Amino acid sequence: MDLELARYNMVEQQLRPWDITNQDVLDLFRNVRREDFVPPAHRNLAFADLELPIGHGQFMLKPIIEGKLLQAACPRAGDRVLEIGTGTGWFAALLAQRAEHVTSVERIAELAQGARSNLAYANIKNVEVAEGDALTEALAANDPFHLIIATGSVPTLPANWQALLAPGGRLIAVIGQPPVQQAVLLEHTGEQIRRRVLFETCIPLLEGAQATQFVF
Repeated sequence: MDLELARYNMVEQQLRPWDITNQDVLDLFRNVRREDFVPPAHRNLAFADLELPIGHGQFMLKPIIEGKLLQAACPRAGDRVLEIGTGTGWFAALLAQRAEHVTSVERIAELAQGARSNLAYANIKNVEVAEGDALTEALAANDPFHLIIATGSVPTLPANWQALLAPGGRLIAVIGQPPVQQAVLLEHTGEQIRRRVLFETCIPLLEGAQATQFVF
């Protein structure tokens, strides 16, 4: 399989037609090796328009969903980022190319360890993978985060996430019950939290979200 051609096609035939036009985002998808974060059995599908199984009932998101989330997040120099749901470490690797530091929380220990190995192989040193349940546990942070982003959906937004958002920060999450979900952006203005719907979608729930009731 010609991986470089498949990578090119992912960018030009999947991302661009779905209004992912930010050149910085497109360059990240060109330059960060997605195939190194895909389970070996699915390496030839690394650039396909599919949710790829990564074990433990979890999935990598489709590239077009990752691209739309990354474009909305717009990570920038100096950002402290909290990612919820590490998976294989791929999305953390993308965030790390632009942010100062990424803390990624993964509920499943085996996935967390695999992500650490993948990130080390890619020589990405500004990502910390922590094991824990971001849905129910208090997440400790010495400083609030400039960007919080979840790579799985939740029925409603956990209050403990919003509490970690720095003034001027952004929080992106996919909210709702399948098959009706919305990607939303919350912006902390310093005085209030503004909420905006980004796009309609449907992605897998975060591990543990099915049985959890949240207060919005």
